[in-house]
Amino acid sequence: MRYFDLHCDTMTECYVNDRHIESNDLHTDCDRAAQFDTYAQCYAVWMPDSLHGDKAFQRFRNVAERFSEEIRSTDHTMCQCKAPGDLELNSGHQYAILTVENATALGGKIENVAEFARLGVKLCSLTWNGENELGRGVRATGDGGITPFGRQVVEELEQNRIIIDVSHASPELFYDIVAIAKNPIVATHSNAKSICHSARNLTDEQFLIIRQSGGLVGLNLYKGFLNDRQGKACLEDVLRHAEHFLSLGGEETLSIGADWDGGAKEDFVASGIEEIPELMELFLRHNYLESLIDKIFFKNAADFFKRENLL
Repeated sequence: MRYFDLHCDTMTECYVNDRHIESNDLHTDCDRAAQFDTYAQCYAVWMPDSLHGDKAFQRFRNVAERFSEEIRSTDHTMCQCKAPGDLELNSGHQYAILTVENATALGGKIENVAEFARLGVKLCSLTWNGENELGRGVRATGDGGITPFGRQVVEELEQNRIIIDVSHASPELFYDIVAIAKNPIVATHSNAKSICHSARNLTDEQFLIIRQSGGLVGLNLYKGFLNDRQGKACLEDVLRHAEHFLSLGGEETLSIGADWDGGAKEDFVASGIEEIPELMELFLRHNYLESLIDKIFFKNAADFFKRENLL
């Protein structure tokens, strides 16, 4: 049983609330991850919309340093993937990948992209929900898209082999990124707008664009993005989003981006990674082939990182 997750805020929570990745009361830790033969997790440095400039970049550095400290503290249970070949996919291993949610973390300085790359960042979104110096996030008012600085950042990120994450992009920003990007794009933690009308979800056209680019879309387990019944979602709703994306030809595109610790435990349809096998079992009971389940829960993401020569 293998599991690869494209997005969590757990390492930011470790920094903000002084938790430890080996064992904690959050959505994921090394102890619970031991149930998987192989576990790979993208850990986001989340940047609130209120931080900009040097304060934002310093927060990025602080969380990235905590990320490194936490990995060292596991005594080789977990290892960071930074370079091609690091994702060896050996049984019993836990792999950690550093990402950034909200490129205000750059502090407004294009030269800080090099620091992202040096520290091993592999995915980066231009915005969180609000508007910043790079573009307009999905919940900001107006109709703006990318800024001139945002265009520079997209080019610089791609030159440094950092993939653009569009999960929090406004529609205008999404299409501006698509027009600029030369590499595949990903939506690390977004569901289908056809199933749930949240602004955070993807239209069919957006999904098809990501699929055509060779990118990935990660299914989000946050209740508010799963249905329109005000937080009354369940695991079966995850299956509904998966089936919709698969109907659009997403067999090689669909992944998991649970958004662990992006909200309170009660706001998710699973209490943590310990319930991922239950979600896999649900897919089995609905006659999904084990090979397709492995693609969604692991192989598509692993193949993407290897194909793009990221890990």
